[in-house]
Amino acid sequence: QVQLVESGGGLVQPGGSLRLSCAASGSIFNIYAMGWYRQAPGKQRELVAAITSGGSTNYADSVKGRFTISRDNAKNTVYLQMNSLKPEETAVYYCTTTLEIGRNYWGQGTQVTVSS
Repeated sequence: QVQLVESGGGLVQPGGSLRLSCAASGSIFNIYAMGWYRQAPGKQRELVAAITSGGSTNYADSVKGRFTISRDNAKNTVYLQMNSLKPEETAVYYCTTTLEIGRNYWGQGTQVTVSS
């Protein structure tokens, strides 16, 4: 199995920035893709950004131009740089990974609060 450890969440002012990290460990399989979802209060969980081992990326329309996903394949780690954060982006952010064999794993989430 794979363990995902998220870090970097916390409290930030509107317009501020945070960088989330997610490190995968515990598997002998290579990672095909990693990404981030979020679930805001009263809303569905939504894809924020994802990246494959080959570098292809996918972003939610609402975060394009402000968020950047990147990865270090050697470290099985994905990062989410979040700039110009908005209060409505307060949410629990979840890391996810897909292995080459097709198995999916989820982290337990990290809280991001955007507030003055």
